[in-house]
Amino acid sequence: MKLILTADVDNLGAPGDTVEVKDGYGRNYLLPRGLAIVATRGAEKQVEGIRRAQEARAVRGLDHAKELKDAIEGLENISLSVKTAGDSGKLFGSVTAADVAGAIKAAGGPVVDKRNLELPKAHIKATGKHAIVVNLHPDVVAKFHLNVVGA
Repeated sequence: MKLILTADVDNLGAPGDTVEVKDGYGRNYLLPRGLAIVATRGAEKQVEGIRRAQEARAVRGLDHAKELKDAIEGLENISLSVKTAGDSGKLFGSVTAADVAGAIKAAGGPVVDKRNLELPKAHIKATGKHAIVVNLHPDVVAKFHLNVVGA
């Protein structure tokens, strides 16, 4: 089965790569999870868009990573408004890495890939200040505090 990857898959390839996999692996794993699309003429035209989007999110080296770190750590108030479950400060759901990436962008920061974020205990489930770590490069790590506010 010939597929075009839409996400990074270990031991297989990067987004935009055209790969040949066994039918069961493609049909039962890659396609249902949205990691790949069937390689057709129309889908091959989408490959360029996938690669452009991947390059826009990618950190382009050590200097670029340091610029992003300065931009993230220079943000004064990164806050996220969420729905709370009463006065105790517990949340109805949880704050995920995608929510944090959106909060960085909303605060005027750069676009950060949610897979580069490290949250305390994988999800934030209470209001208050939480330390967030962004792995931009193997040598560059940005740290900031996210203020989760109940709405």
